[in-house]
Formats: sequence, C-alpha cells, structure tokens
Amino acid sequence: MPQLTLPYASLSVPAHQWKQQALAWATQWHEVVAYYDSNHIAYRHGAFRNLLGVQKESSGRALLTWQDLEQRLQANPQTPLLGYFTYDLKNSLENLQSRHPDFIGFPELYFFEPEVWLEWGEEAVVLHSLSADLVPVAEEILNTPFSGHFPENPVKTQARVSKAEYVQAVEHLRHHILEGDVYEVNYCQEFYAENVTVNPLPLFWELTQTSPTPFAGFLKVQDRYLLCASPERFLKKEKSLLITQPIKGTIRRGGTPAEDERQRQLLASSEKEQAENMMIVDLVRNDLNRVAATGTVQVEELFGLYGFRYVWQMISTVTGQLPSNVSSVEAIKAAFPMGSMTGAPKLRALELIEQYEKTKRGLYSGSFGYFLPNGDFDFNVVIRSIQYYTQTGYLSFEVGSAITYDSDPEQEYQECLLKAAAINKVLQGPADR
Repeated sequence: MPQLTLPYASLSVPAHQWKQQALAWATQWHEVVAYYDSNHIAYRHGAFRNLLGVQKESSGRALLTWQDLEQRLQANPQTPLLGYFTYDLKNSLENLQSRHPDFIGFPELYFFEPEVWLEWGEEAVVLHSLSADLVPVAEEILNTPFSGHFPENPVKTQARVSKAEYVQAVEHLRHHILEGDVYEVNYCQEFYAENVTVNPLPLFWELTQTSPTPFAGFLKVQDRYLLCASPERFLKKEKSLLITQPIKGTIRRGGTPAEDERQRQLLASSEKEQAENMMIVDLVRNDLNRVAATGTVQVEELFGLYGFRYVWQMISTVTGQLPSNVSSVEAIKAAFPMGSMTGAPKLRALELIEQYEKTKRGLYSGSFGYFLPNGDFDFNVVIRSIQYYTQTGYLSFEVGSAITYDSDPEQEYQECLLKAAAINKVLQGPADR
C-alpha cells in the first residue's frame, strides 16, 4: 500500500503547526473528515491513536446501517473505517422510540473508508492512500494556511430546560428509584445557541487546549460538525481483548498540591461516588458477559483515580475475551449505549431518559472512533463536546449527572452548570479568559 513517511525533523514548520495545517486542509477540501487525538495523555490500555482521515464526497459511499458496517468489516478492508454511533441507535437494539426534536441531524450511524489517512507517531507522520499520489498531498498541506481567528461576537448559549423544570424532573426520577424502577439514571440537559456563525476548527483546537483529554476528536460530515474533548472510553478491542472503562465520580482539582491531594482523597473516600461507580461496573460487566467467553469478564481496576487538567475522575476498567465466532459489531451492540450515560437497569433507564429529557441526544453520549485494518477498534463516549450545524447556525452541547435516590436536585443542577461553564468559557473566546 502506498505510504509516505515524513519525519518531524524534516518538516519546514513545527510539527504541531503542520498538524493544524493538515486538519485545515482536510476541512477545506473534503466533505467528510474524522480526526482523533490522545493529546499525549497516558491511559490504561492506551488512548486514541492520532489519526486523520478524509473523503472528498459523502454521497453514496458511507456505511449507514449496522448491516452495512458488518458486511464491510467481514470483507477485511485495507483502510481504517472511521465514524460514529449516535445514542439513538438504541432504538434499533431495543423496543424503544425517540420522539424529541433533533436540531443537528447527524445520520444515526456513519462510517467511511478514507481516501487519504494520516497517522502521527513518536518521530514521524505517515500518509497512506490506496490511490492518491501522496507527495502532492503533503505539499498541499504545507501550503494550506491555518487561522486561529475567533468571531468577534462570543457565542452565548441558553438552557433548554429551566431550573424549576430540571429540579422537578430529578424529583420524579428519585420517585421512580424509590418505587424500584431503576437504581440510577443519567439525566442530561441541553445548552444551545441559534443562528450563530463559528469557525469549527479553531474552536476545536481551543477546546482541546483548554481541556486536553485522551479521547478527543473532530468530525465533519458535510455541514455538521462534532468537536469532542472526551475523557471516557466506551469500548476497545485489542486482538481478542475487550476493554470498557466507565467514568462515574468527578471532583474539581485543587489549586495547590496540598489541596489537590485533599480533593483526590475526598473523591477516593466518597461512598456516594463509589456506589454510583459500582452500579455501572455491574452493568458493563453484564453487557460484556453477553458476548465474552465464559468466565473471562473481570474487573481489572475498581475506582481508579485519574487526574485531568480541571478534574479528578473515578474510572473503573472491565475486560473480557471476545470469542472468534463473535463479531466486533455484535460486541459493540451488546454494550451500547455506554452504561455510564444511561443507568441501571439499562432498558428502564433508557425509557425514563426519553420520558424526561427534552431533545434527542443524537451524537451526544453516542460513540466516535475507528476500526483498524487489523481488526482492532477503539471508541469513546461523546461527552464534553460541541455539535454545530452550519446551514442553520445551530450550536449545541449537553451535560448531565447520575441521579440516585440520595441525589440532591440543587446540587445536581449546580454540577450541570459547572460542566456547562467549562464549555461556555471556550465559546466566549480566548479574550474572555
């Protein structure tokens, strides 16, 4: 397969600038773009590979159904398959419906084979293609300017539900928990802006610079964009090993080393956070047991504490062995959507989410990732992300929290505002910080 290796030392501009120019080249000349970045963050079982794939036209070439995807993977493609699963694919896996409006409109499932794809390693970037001449591609990238210009008018968002509506919904969910319908529900709300004009690319770089995460990504499908700064892995397959790493438990970082350590210990000793995390660990264990070889599912790490720039997260790791007669798509279906974004039991939580939330989640709490030609795959959970539709100027992001019977509605609301403030700060532009 044709490839071109460019050592970083040979580039005429700094490697990071060349990467920014590569993504600018991709979005300028291609209808479909998928980019994945680990931000050099060390992570248990590794983070995203640093990949960029492009396709000039989207019509007639995308994989849009589970069956399309399964058939293409069975054909052993020579290229990666890049794309996503929206949360609303739950309706094809269970007897569920989604009647709420969707103002972004991503296709429910979308994968493509890139015409050109790039992978950044430790010492070099490697360009690949089945058909394109890669030397002119490298020259085009070098000659593509990158602008970090932000709009003069900052983007101001508004909440889809009022505080009173939010508190009432949480009280209703607590009643469902008291009645034994569920143990936990991940309840989310949307913040949005209408008729706004933003340049998605510099906004993405600002988002990931402000909050670097191991499962970040940028997606363009024609006029629809995802700007993702996710810290959470949904599911990874490495050879026959399946790995899922749910996050439940968050606390802010401290301003000094001593305060930071106190915050870490506070999270580590929180019975409430441990209980929420354990519920989801049990759920994802059950999900993996549906497809993994008997007796192979295990909790590799329970209540692990991971520090990111602004928060400590409680993350557990569950693994299992995938038998050779079970496909990757079957494994993904068994675990989808991610338990940390639904609740337990999952099916009833999904029904209650539909009952009490106001908009379709769409790509939010779905999954963005890739299948590699060797059969491995890696997918994140789409959280801490901005979605944008250029035709209407509609911009959206969602935040949420785990509701249990012990949840205090006011505290849950303030947690949502805190999460929203982090993205809103980015939307205000660098001058406001």
